[in-house]
Amino acid sequence: MARFDTAFDATGIEPTTGYDVLPAGKYRAQIVESEMRVTRNGMGQFLWLMLDIIEGPYQGRKLFDQLNLVNSNPQTVEIAQRTLSAICHATGKLQVNDSVDLHLVPMSIQVGVKPPKDGYSEKNTIRYLVPDKTAPAVQQPAPATPQSAAPAAAPWNRNT
Repeated sequence: MARFDTAFDATGIEPTTGYDVLPAGKYRAQIVESEMRVTRNGMGQFLWLMLDIIEGPYQGRKLFDQLNLVNSNPQTVEIAQRTLSAICHATGKLQVNDSVDLHLVPMSIQVGVKPPKDGYSEKNTIRYLVPDKTAPAVQQPAPATPQSAAPAAAPWNRNT
């Protein structure tokens, strides 16, 4: 129960509506919240993630994911661990002690759209994109030095 200091009057405030699913495609995102939660049946735990789109026309939109890291089904756990590994590779954080270590680190994701099924509406799926290690590194050009700037004389070569 949460008691408000004053009465809340919703008559003058437009209510939020549910988000439409994002169109399928690649996005830049970052994890902004995470926590371990107990599964509905109380027999396992999942890592709940909130991601924020950080670029493009959908900047600021939220996506949610969950990884069943504690489950009686070993295949379910393996899928969750492989997904967590993909997140670690996508963020460049290969060894983590806490999910907060993955927060606010930009990464690329592939968003898909899962069609409606069993009374549920369509929803987004997320795949974390691991950077291609075989691609040649892009070298940044050295900063240009102004043409008019002459090199400074070393202290031992200065006339005093």
